[in-house]
Parts: sequence; structure tokens; C-alpha cells
Amino acid sequence: MNTWADALMRTLLALAGHLGGFAAAMAPVVARVLASLDFAILIYFIAINVSYVLLVTCATWELAMHVLRIRGESRARIMGSAVTPSISILAPAYNEEATIAESVTALLALHYANLELVVINDGSPDRTLEVLKERFELLPIHSIVWKRIETKPVRGLYRSRSHPNLLVVDKVNGGKADALNVGLNLATGDLVCVIDADTIVDADALQRLARPFLNYHDILAAGGTIRIANGSTIATGRVTDPRAPRTFVAGVQVVEYFRAFLFGRLGWNLVGGNLIISGAFGLFRRDAVIAAGGYTHDTVGEDMELVLKLRRQAYEGRRSHRVLFVPDAVAWTECPESLRVLGRQRDRWHRGLADVLWRHRRMLFNPRYGVVGMWCYPYFVFVELLAPVVELLGWIGLVLGVAAGLLNASFAILFFLMAYGIGAVLSMYSLLLEEWSFPRYTRFSDRVRLVWFLILESFGYRQLTVVWRLRGLWKFLRGRTDWGRMERRGFAKPPAGGAPPNAVTLAPASPDSTRSTTAVV
Repeated sequence: MNTWADALMRTLLALAGHLGGFAAAMAPVVARVLASLDFAILIYFIAINVSYVLLVTCATWELAMHVLRIRGESRARIMGSAVTPSISILAPAYNEEATIAESVTALLALHYANLELVVINDGSPDRTLEVLKERFELLPIHSIVWKRIETKPVRGLYRSRSHPNLLVVDKVNGGKADALNVGLNLATGDLVCVIDADTIVDADALQRLARPFLNYHDILAAGGTIRIANGSTIATGRVTDPRAPRTFVAGVQVVEYFRAFLFGRLGWNLVGGNLIISGAFGLFRRDAVIAAGGYTHDTVGEDMELVLKLRRQAYEGRRSHRVLFVPDAVAWTECPESLRVLGRQRDRWHRGLADVLWRHRRMLFNPRYGVVGMWCYPYFVFVELLAPVVELLGWIGLVLGVAAGLLNASFAILFFLMAYGIGAVLSMYSLLLEEWSFPRYTRFSDRVRLVWFLILESFGYRQLTVVWRLRGLWKFLRGRTDWGRMERRGFAKPPAGGAPPNAVTLAPASPDSTRSTTAVV
């Protein structure tokens, strides 16, 4: 017994000695790996911030030029011009019985001379269609549809007796992309404006958004600014009193939207690299979209996929083309107010980004696709798509480096504070751009609140977005293409005496459809 125990002890001591030797031998290797990782992250940090500074510079110049160009502009000339293009608004709706009448009334009241509204009821099981029939005196018309794009069957077409420019389509449920493709088959306008049924569009926003189509012959698409409506007062389908949200989750998204639109998309305008037109409010040349085959069904990033498809085909056909962002054309939307719902949305957005970039991967660093292939597409891959992966590696490298004594803890803390400080400065600059150009918040308290949200964003919220985006990447790798359950607060009457008659504010949360065609994108 003693002999056996002695032998086991000698074996364990020998193994420990080997492991110790192995660990000692590997220590320099691990140190080199960590040092290389830290160096790579430092280079990435410098590159990403240089690209941000370049984008901000481009955005500032572009915004200044835009303000000068439209100064003294008479939009009445746009309304009265013989060359003003006709517009068909495509509004997909699913389970919108509570808000559809008000939304359609507001869209019909938009200030544009030659306007058609096509509402597509995407097989709603609720009373969406019945509400439309009752409110707008719908009459059935022939249901012959020229299927230039393949879609789910159309069950019926209706024309309003009170508003002849209103066409309502009832179809079998097929999702948002399918509903928009049905709208493309039936629309008659030169341009199609794609919005969500719950989007609130400023009365003159269409005139502003159509402006590039009058100025340039090669415009494929134009997108406007999306603002957050949470906390604002809404009357007769218009935002009448813009207010900054009071909750942190909604307020911090206002800062994110400013950054995305006023510094991201406006910055790409100058170099011709815009790849995203928001699905909540965008204007497209109808013939170009039909020629491209319309919206792709099997992706959760159908908005970006359409723009990238249009641009790719234009490059391959050697056609000059533009996709522009118009900062003063504004639409309002509701953002999630719970972290759970917001997480699903950001997860889906990142899955959509990964899917679209993968579908068009041949554009990466391909000079055939001009500035998009050489600059914009790589930016979206290395900055937008892979940023959460790099940030995760940065945290791992930080912890291991400090634990192994390879990094000075004070230097590491200072480095990350500097990184987040640069982000805060860029966000503040976005707020200043908004304040200088087309401000909507008139109260000092709203501005102070947004600055607080901006400061707090880096502590906890930013790390959560990294987790959500990593989850989206993981689901993309597993082939998940579901939209996830969205919940919206919707509109409700404000407290007595708190707002003008007919005004509404965002109400307490209520569950939405699991297959919504009106999700905020």
C-alpha cells in the first residue's frame, strides 16, 4: 500500500514539475500574444477614431453647404413645378387597428402636389382593414395586379370614395418586404416613399426629401432624418411639441440617432458612400427598385440590402448614381423604452448588417465598385460590424494583461477613459450640429437632459450594446432570421390640461405583433 501511494505521489510531483516547466516555457509566448493583442487594439483604436474625425469633418462641411444651399428656398416652386415627380407612399400595416386611421389621415394631409397613398394590409388578423373601410369609405375595385415582382397573393383592392388618391391593398401575410413589393407592383408614382405605418412625417418633409430628385438626374434614393417621438406631444398626426424623453433608455437613443444621422450618414454624403436609407422614411426611384427585383424577403436587413443592391447594379452597369441623405426632411418614430425590447432590436439590426454585408461580400476592396467598394463597405465591415468583437477582445486583453503584470493598471484605466471621452466629445459635437442647423428642442431643460444622457451613455449602456451586437452576430452565424417580438407603447390621450385638444402622447406599453411589419428600423 505504501509502495503504491509513494509511486502515485512521485508521479504527481513529476507531472506538476512538467506542468510547471510547461507554464514557465509558455509564459513568454503568452506575454507576446497579449502584447500583440494590445498593440493591434491600439492600432484599431487609432484607425477608428481617425475615421470618425474624417466623417465628422465631412459632415460639418456638408451640413454647412446644405444650409447655404436651401437658404431662401421657396418650396412653393417645388409644389408648382411641371417637373416635380409624382410620389406614391407605401405604408405596410400589420395589426394597426388602434392607430391606422389617424396615421392614414396624417399621411393624406402631407403637403405635396402629386401624391398617392398605398396602404398594404399584410394579412392583419385584427380589424385594421375594417377600420380603413369604415373611416375612408373604401370601395372594392378590380384586383388585377401586374406582378413585376413576385409576392404573396392579393386578396382585394379598395379605392377611397372620400380620398381618391388612397389605395388600400389586402394581401396574404408575407412580412414587411413582401408587403412593400406588393406596393411597388401597384404604385403609379415616379418615386416611392417607404415609411412605417406608425411613422409621423413632418408636413413639408416630402417636399424637402424630393429636392435632390429635382437637382440631380442620377439620384437612386434619398433618406431623411429619423427623430425620437417619445415624450413629445402629438396632435392630429403631427409632432406639435418636441420634447426630450424623460427615461434614460429612450433619451440615450436620441443621442445615438443624432450621431448616426448627423455625423454618420451626412458625413458619407460628401464622398458618395451612403449605404443606408432608413426603412422608416426613404424615397426611391420606382423603376430602379423594380428593375432590382424589389425588396429581398429572407433577410432582416431589407432596407440596407435594397440600397446596396441598387448601388451594386449601378456600378456593374457603369451608370452614374447617387444615394443622398437630406438632414432637414424629418420623420418621427417611437423607440423602445425597455432594455429587453431594445436588446432584441439591436440584435436584429446587427444580424441584418452581417447578412447584407455577407450577401454582397464581393464588393469588399473591389475597385470596380468605386468609393463604396474601397472605402464605405470596408468601413461597415471593420468599424460597424466587427467593433463589438474588437471591444470584447480589448476587455479580455486588459484583464489578462493587468493580471499578468504586462499592463500598468493606471495606464489601462486612463486609456479606456480616453476612449470613452473621445466618444462623448463626438456625441456632444452631434448635439451641437443639431443645435446649429435644424434644432427642434426649444427648452433649456431638454438640452441639459440630453447632455446628461450623453455623459451616462458610456457607463453600462455602451457595454450592453456590445453584448446585444455580439448576440446578433452569434445568431447570424447560426442562421437565425426571425424578427423577434417587438413591443410598442403606442399613442394615448394625455392627462387633462396637459396638452392641446386632440393631442396624444406615448402611452404605457402594450404588446405588439410577433410578425410586425412596422417595426422601427
